[in-house]
Amino acid sequence: MLTSTALVLMMTIPGLALFYAGMVRKKNVLSTMMQSFTITALVTVCWMLVGYSLAFGEGNAWIGDLSKLFMSNLAESWDKPFTLGSGDAAVAMTIPETVFAMFQMTFAIITPALITGAFADRMKFSALVVFNILWTILIYAPVAHWVWHPNGWIFALGALDFAGGTVVHINAGVAGLVAAIVLGKRVGYGNDNMSPYNLALAVIGAALLWVGWFGFNAGSAVGAGARAGMAMLVTQVAAGGATLAWLFAEWATKGKPSVLGAISGAVAGLVAITPAAGFVLPVPALIIGLVAGLAGFWGATALKHLCGYDDSLDAFGVHGVCGIVGSLLVGVFAYGPLSASAGTPEGYGGSFDQFMLQVYATAAVFAFTAIGTFILLKITDVIVGLRVAEDEEREGLDVTQHGERLA
Repeated sequence: MLTSTALVLMMTIPGLALFYAGMVRKKNVLSTMMQSFTITALVTVCWMLVGYSLAFGEGNAWIGDLSKLFMSNLAESWDKPFTLGSGDAAVAMTIPETVFAMFQMTFAIITPALITGAFADRMKFSALVVFNILWTILIYAPVAHWVWHPNGWIFALGALDFAGGTVVHINAGVAGLVAAIVLGKRVGYGNDNMSPYNLALAVIGAALLWVGWFGFNAGSAVGAGARAGMAMLVTQVAAGGATLAWLFAEWATKGKPSVLGAISGAVAGLVAITPAAGFVLPVPALIIGLVAGLAGFWGATALKHLCGYDDSLDAFGVHGVCGIVGSLLVGVFAYGPLSASAGTPEGYGGSFDQFMLQVYATAAVFAFTAIGTFILLKITDVIVGLRVAEDEEREGLDVTQHGERLA
């Protein structure tokens, strides 16, 4: 679990920082990396102070309580395994709560960092800081509680999300879509050349994301066992299938398979298998990957142009769309014995009823995140303003927000 936790942290810094920075223009490379780096520090403090308690405190069906505020509860329980929740639904852990809290912190870090891809090149740095504090506490923590705490209503409902299809990817993707719409299109969008400055950086970032994802998915078994092994295997299979699906779809429609398409396909597959990783076997994982590769390609090209929004780096097109794909398909392909326990001896198997539970949970998170994010963006706009001035955007955020530039 220590290794998995470090791998998930690596997904944001340096993974996502490089992935996103490689896809923007030269004048915004540093500011894009700065966003991931700052969010890592910002969410760390928010999570320690209040986020962890709101997500994993006992609370009720909707939100945790303040029993873990400042992580002060760890003074008494730092050296022994702990139990998450209470009553019949309680989950006995084999690791100390320090490791669990840190592991979950890395998820809380990467989720708002993913959102930045949707509004790349145009949000004020001050707005980024204010918005992410509010979003982590008021959007991420409640959704994590719903899905992963035994008291959460989605957990109790029986909807499946092994490693973050709803909590991370749909959450971030929908928030990114709302942010892209509220902030509006980049200056020159559709006319100026907005080609990536350095795709080599993006390839390195995508490779770090791919490797780090084993911590993300296998680590969500919260122990080194057979289920973690299956989660690791199916993660690799889905990523490979999605990479090929996106690559060949692009090759067939545009004449050439691009580097950007290949790395985007890999991320699409990794996203889609995330909610299903501890619930499915390799053949279904391959199917999920193939579907995700095609869905992500559609989301990043046809859907975006059809609806007319400027999702700069396809946060919704990849994370939102493929998160939905994975969240729904786990209801079709779940293999019961993988999740069997004393409380549920048959585990969770794919069925029409399970699929409908997935639809319900997915729709609920989509709606809550969309409405909540819109409100928080409007509050942020009142406090500090959301978008840089047009002349600052043309000059680039590296200089106008941070006073620095690449050589």
